[in-house]
Amino acid sequence: MDTVNQFITAFGSAWQQADLLFLLGFGLFFLAVWFLPGLLALAFNRQHAGKIALLNIPAGFSWIAWLALLVWAVTGKLSDKLAAKARLKPVA
Repeated sequence: MDTVNQFITAFGSAWQQADLLFLLGFGLFFLAVWFLPGLLALAFNRQHAGKIALLNIPAGFSWIAWLALLVWAVTGKLSDKLAAKARLKPVA
């Protein structure tokens, strides 16, 4: 337990001494990871990119929902290709 307290103390001290550039970089990295499903949807699943980006905001609080959005974001064109291969109509 003492090791955990030392870690928390060291982390708090390092966080308080962080400069503005580090905090800005960390904030941008955090937002990029939070909105990763939305960014990937722009590249892979443009048809549902708006829905994925909107649902991404609350989904960031739940890893399960965030991972589900991540899967949905990268499988858009793949599902259309599979539907075309099976001669089915793509889901709108």
